[in-house]
Amino acid sequence: MIELSGDLFKITKKQIHVWFINLDITEEKIIHLNHFLSEDEIIKASKFRFKKDKNCSIISRGALRLLSGKYLNTNPKTIKFKYGDFGKPYYDMHTELKFNVSHSGNMAVIAFVLNCEIGVDIEKLKYDFEVMDIVDNYFSESEIESLKKLPGQDQVKGFYRCWTRKESFIKAKSKGLSFPLDAFSVSINSDEEAEISETKWDKKEKDLWNLFSFTPQKEYIGAVSVRGNIENIKYFNLNELL
Repeated sequence: MIELSGDLFKITKKQIHVWFINLDITEEKIIHLNHFLSEDEIIKASKFRFKKDKNCSIISRGALRLLSGKYLNTNPKTIKFKYGDFGKPYYDMHTELKFNVSHSGNMAVIAFVLNCEIGVDIEKLKYDFEVMDIVDNYFSESEIESLKKLPGQDQVKGFYRCWTRKESFIKAKSKGLSFPLDAFSVSINSDEEAEISETKWDKKEKDLWNLFSFTPQKEYIGAVSVRGNIENIKYFNLNELL
C-alpha cells in the first residue's frame, strides 16, 4: 500500500476537501480497508445479502475512517461517530472537522470542511425515465421552468444537477426528505455557476451558503453544499493512493 502523505490533510478554514473513491477495487484493498472498521461496522457489512453491497459498506466506511484518522491525527479504528435526528453522522469528539458521505453506482465521495455544516451528494446518471413526469414532486416552479427549456438528454443531466445540489443542501442542513423541496431553488444550467438562488422561508439565507458541482467521472454528477464562506475547494482520488 502507498503511504498517505500528511501534507494532503492540511485543510484550512474556508477550504473544502472532496475525496472520490471508485468502489471497483481489488479484494486485497477491501481487506485493507476492512481492518479500520469497528466491530459493529463489520457486523453490519456482513448482513448485506449481495457482495457488491457488502463491499460498498466496507469501502466507504473504511475510507471514511482512513481519511478521518489522517485529518484528526488519530487511530482510525478508535474513532467514534454519533448521528443526528435524520441519520447524519458526526464525530463523537470535540473537533472542528466536519464531514459528509455519499455513494451511488460504483462511486463514493467524502467531503471535509472546518467549522461549517456540510452536505455532499453523488448520483450515477440514468436515462430510463421521463424527467418532466416526476419533477412536480421534487422541484420548485423556477427549477421546473428551467428544465423545460433544456433539450433531449440535457434534461436528464439538468435533473441530476438540480437533484444533487438540492440533496447536498438538505444533508448540510441535517434535514430529511420531509423538508419541502420546493421551498428553495438552485441553479440548473451547465453554463451557470452552481448556487442556491432562493430560500423562501428566509430571503437572506441563500447568501450564507456555498454550492459546488463536480463530475468525478463520466456518467456521474455530484454536488457539495457548505454554510459559510469558502474560498477554495480541492479534489482528490483515493484510489491513486491505496
